[in-house]
Amino acid sequence: MSDLTVAAFQALRNRFFDQQGKPIPFALRSKLNTQDDPFDEFLATDVLTGLPGVQCVKATGPLITPDMALYRPDQIKGLEYGRLDNDLNRLVAIEVKKLERTSQGGVARASGLDFNTTPPCGRVRVYNRDERPITIRGFYLFVCLETTPGGNILTALALVDGDLLNTDYDLYMSIVGEREKRINLGSYGDGADRARPMLIFSNPLGVSELDHAVTLVHPSGDLADGGSPLKKIHEIRRRTREGGANRFFAYRDKRDAPATAQATLLDDPFPTPEREAKTRPRGRFRLPI
Repeated sequence: MSDLTVAAFQALRNRFFDQQGKPIPFALRSKLNTQDDPFDEFLATDVLTGLPGVQCVKATGPLITPDMALYRPDQIKGLEYGRLDNDLNRLVAIEVKKLERTSQGGVARASGLDFNTTPPCGRVRVYNRDERPITIRGFYLFVCLETTPGGNILTALALVDGDLLNTDYDLYMSIVGEREKRINLGSYGDGADRARPMLIFSNPLGVSELDHAVTLVHPSGDLADGGSPLKKIHEIRRRTREGGANRFFAYRDKRDAPATAQATLLDDPFPTPEREAKTRPRGRFRLPI
């Protein structure tokens, strides 16, 4: 039984890039409204559907995370849900992050990407049909989506373990769970503060070695063993605030990596801007007086 993230990565690589690794143009339907997402729909109904023995289910509406999940129905039947929280062979969530390029050619928001009201995490909360909560592994798909005269293309793609971005599940749950909001605000008492945090975390495509490439970042270091179509190209080390370090491994399709290339170490490669604890004031309206 193969790793679902590997199967998804191979499907993505083969759909969006040709034998030489050049982008294949593709068409998307028109966007219907602000929250509508044709690309996510395309992934769930075209690219990631049809994997042998695998079901792809998309979120039932906007503003729901994760965007989709892959699972093997025959392999999770009868299992206790607690056994699925670290099983990449049976069930995995995928959240999609789409980026553009700046006028200088780099990936937008390279030093920090908006994750809106849900922090990234290697474990995420989903629910079964009876509304029973299940914690499962979470991966994030980062793509640089560009429009050309010939159609849409991807000029960078990285499917990464959510733990590369954040391993703090308690933080994740403290924000996605129920929070208190302030009510009865304002002079008439009809205002409310939804207390919705807006979160910024790292952008893997901001790492130069992952831009203009098609990469799988995984916790296992042995995915390239045997007859695998993958080649290990990097070890990524991220140091924690507590002084420890987490290791991840970056893979590419063998067609996209030199046969003689050796895996190199990327030690804390994410660009990190200086941050201030205080918020900045909103844009100020200035009168010409």
